[in-house]
Amino acid sequence: MSDTLSERPEAPQGLLGAEPAADRARIVFLVRVPLGRTADFLNAYQQIRHLVADGTPGHLVDQLCRSDTDPEQWLITSEWRDMASFRAWESSEAHRELVRPLREAMTEARSLRFSVRAQTSAGEVV
Repeated sequence: MSDTLSERPEAPQGLLGAEPAADRARIVFLVRVPLGRTADFLNAYQQIRHLVADGTPGHLVDQLCRSDTDPEQWLITSEWRDMASFRAWESSEAHRELVRPLREAMTEARSLRFSVRAQTSAGEVV
């Protein structure tokens, strides 16, 4: 076996491959919201969360989390059927307009994108 970048190292049996989770995407936003803008941020999130959940093709779930140690640090995660669904939504004008009030309440934002490779739930790998 040659040592090239196009080849993946062998993974433990059942971890990579044809699992249903392998096509899904997890998007992580680390954001900073000043204490004086917390209400604006939460109101904006409340206004858009059901619109995204109910009307965005490929969107599966999202979560809003606040740091236990830094009240200005927030985490928004979302799971998508696949990365292409997320990219289509993110590049749309509707997305930019919808999230504008949310972004206006933030002073910092960092986006990370991951492909889900395995998931453990109720004692089984899916």
